[in-house]
Amino acid sequence: MSIQTLFKQHCIVPDVLTTAPTELLDIQYQSGVCVEMGKELTPTQVKEKPIVKWTAKESEYYTLAMVDPDAPSRENPKFREWHHWLVGNIYGSNMNKSEVLSDYIGSGPPKGTGLHRYVFLLYKQTERCDFSKVPKLPNNSGDKRGKFSIAKFAQQFKLGIPVAGNFYVAKYDDYVPKLYSKLKG
Repeated sequence: MSIQTLFKQHCIVPDVLTTAPTELLDIQYQSGVCVEMGKELTPTQVKEKPIVKWTAKESEYYTLAMVDPDAPSRENPKFREWHHWLVGNIYGSNMNKSEVLSDYIGSGPPKGTGLHRYVFLLYKQTERCDFSKVPKLPNNSGDKRGKFSIAKFAQQFKLGIPVAGNFYVAKYDDYVPKLYSKLKG
């Protein structure tokens, strides 16, 4: 099944985007799990920053985002979207040559809120962007992460539509309270 079909089936189009990407992002976690479109993973499996790979043009810049449109729940998404990770000015495919705007925070769906969608999107920038006015967010706080819109962010920085994407779903597990205590720090 195509990425576009799955993004529509899971309502990522239209909840997050108007147009789905065409390429698949390869996302692997240190726990050994890989993101397979729409498959369920646990917060425990995705607590560490993943390795993300794509077919990159080495002289181009990219922006990578991970958002949860189901915060605090799919039925009541009043914090849509909560952004878990935002990295801009990635040079080629080298994540070490990039600007971390929001450091990675794994999945933390509240107890009893069912499955949340965690959506990874990659945009090809037309040039290096000036992200100096974008607040740099650490991974020990959830402040300023809710009510984000990757579509509006992409529009603001003229990123166009995402070139690649992937997503998984996750629900509460016993790692979530540990994540929350880390975010209070």
